[in-house]
Amino acid sequence: MKERDGRLVWDIDSLFDNVLKGIRAAFAKYPKIRSLAVDTWGVDYVLLRGEENIAPCIAYRDDRTDTAIDAVHTRIPFATLYEKTGIQFQPFNTVYRLYDDLQRGRLDGATDFLMIPEYLSYRLTGIKTHEYTNATTTGLVNAATGEYDRALIAALGLPAHLFGKLSQPGTRVGMLKPEIAQAVGGQIEVVLCASHDTASAVEGIPMTESAPYISSGTWSLLGLKVPQAITDAGSRKANYSNEGGVGYVRYQKNIMGMWVVNRLKDELCPDKPFPEIIDEARQSEYAACVDVNDSAFLAPVSMKGAFDDRLDREHQKPRTIGDYFRCAFNSLAESYKTALDELRKNSGKDFDTLYIVGGGAKNGLLNELTETVCRIRVKALPIEATAIGNLKIQIGR
Repeated sequence: MKERDGRLVWDIDSLFDNVLKGIRAAFAKYPKIRSLAVDTWGVDYVLLRGEENIAPCIAYRDDRTDTAIDAVHTRIPFATLYEKTGIQFQPFNTVYRLYDDLQRGRLDGATDFLMIPEYLSYRLTGIKTHEYTNATTTGLVNAATGEYDRALIAALGLPAHLFGKLSQPGTRVGMLKPEIAQAVGGQIEVVLCASHDTASAVEGIPMTESAPYISSGTWSLLGLKVPQAITDAGSRKANYSNEGGVGYVRYQKNIMGMWVVNRLKDELCPDKPFPEIIDEARQSEYAACVDVNDSAFLAPVSMKGAFDDRLDREHQKPRTIGDYFRCAFNSLAESYKTALDELRKNSGKDFDTLYIVGGGAKNGLLNELTETVCRIRVKALPIEATAIGNLKIQIGR
């Protein structure tokens, strides 16, 4: 993200240029690639007016929804939103950001609304699509029908034409535009994977039993595959989400994740290798925790300052770098325990194994703390589960 005119934004053209570089590099090594599919994080999108972007592409960590949230809930109480969509409350949910766009006039003349992966696919092919798993992160897809909820869209006054028919993972998009094929050095078919990266990650986990998972990256997404959405009051109060999967629903919860760890590293010791950081945290005896899901940790100017502010109220501030990271790891493990307890209660299922995939699975100390605090067997698989799931869907078409 970059700060521009007081907003946190994505340089979407730079992102696309790097996609082209990646395809070009792949063709240079493997000239007979059959297909590609794009996945990204959820909730973010691009607005178009014909072929032109409605700039800027505002990032989800920007705080612009402060007034839009109350305005949306005045029109549609959150309990109703949750009952219809099953999507947990997050201040950056697409529904609030689109309503903010509406209030600011950014939707005037808008012809298209594309989530980031479908926008990148459109730039490659010239064809506009709407993929199901990522669309569910908008908070506008009906959990029962699996399509955009037209009644909710109308109640909010959002332009109905922006919300197209949803396509399932594995759907063909099209071939590269001729000028793109020439630029990257080859022709290739673009298809839809589960374009929300967590949906692809869950597809990439080699599990046979019905066990909970954590896709551990910038966010820790902790959840369970279920056959249909669970939208009762208990799930709403626990702030569990029901996001689209490949033939199932991902009943899961967003936990702040390695974002807090990476920001601490950037601020406290940017040049220190992670193994050294882990060793220092392991040696620390600091035992206090913070609520990592507090909004104070979403996009603070100083992550250290956010920790200090919360810990100063009840505990002695950390004194060493190891203390800060030990506090972060303790806090993540405790948040996992809370989420697992809620998961057991709301799903009516018990389990003794937890799968952890993604970059965070490489963190041996956090895995050990998770196993101890949660009293569960951790299967840590330091694999690129998102890439594996993306490929699995392409191969299985």
